[in-house]
Amino acid sequence: MPRLFLGGNHKCTGTIGSLKTLLAQFAEKSIPEDIDFVVAPSMMHLPLAVEEAKAPIQISAQNCYFKKGAFTGETNIEQIKDIGLEWVILGHSERRHVFGESHELIATKTKTAIEAGLKVIYCVGETLEEKEAGKTEEVCAGQLEAIGKVLTEEQWKSVVIAVEPVYAIGTGVAATPESAQSTNAFCRKWVSEHVSAAIAKDISIAYGGSVKPSNAEELSRQPDIDGFLVGGASTSPAFLEIMEILVKVKATL
Repeated sequence: MPRLFLGGNHKCTGTIGSLKTLLAQFAEKSIPEDIDFVVAPSMMHLPLAVEEAKAPIQISAQNCYFKKGAFTGETNIEQIKDIGLEWVILGHSERRHVFGESHELIATKTKTAIEAGLKVIYCVGETLEEKEAGKTEEVCAGQLEAIGKVLTEEQWKSVVIAVEPVYAIGTGVAATPESAQSTNAFCRKWVSEHVSAAIAKDISIAYGGSVKPSNAEELSRQPDIDGFLVGGASTSPAFLEIMEILVKVKATL
């Protein structure tokens, strides 16, 4: 069965003080060993997070570049590995739609990261216009196909898929549980048909987009939602509430 996953993407927020406080609060909580509990602070705060985080809390980068050299403002995979990270988020909608990263670039970064020993939180999802045009599955398939062309079956074991409808990110408006389940189920079906049934059975597929304690229970009840990639709520104790709800609900299914 897929491993439970809970990721917190702090994006371009936070200070030294707020991160120290947050990680101390997380450390006081009993985090089950059978869930990947991953925190992704800003790039500026990654070394501090590595120093302050207590197992089983894991730290992720929010992005990376696939090679080193004269790339001002970028952080390469070797540097991420050098400070002890095991995770990186790639393909987030903000990287695709704000910074214009192509499917091909994200696929290259994904393959290079996995070859270097990182685990990748690979984001897919449609815009509101694409959803209203009935293109959700087409869009997600295209984003999955990009990495499907470059990854081996074995490398897929280092991928967590995070389904993030763009219209639900940072808006406070989450997809309905039924809609989220439909898209996650489609992604699992795609993996089964284009990678292998074994990988599809075991891969963790999370939902992201305005997840909070008030909607976490209904979302957790969906069979193809194995966890969450959380934005705003991950920068507060609400993240722990979401974890407790996820673990409790999945234990009853």
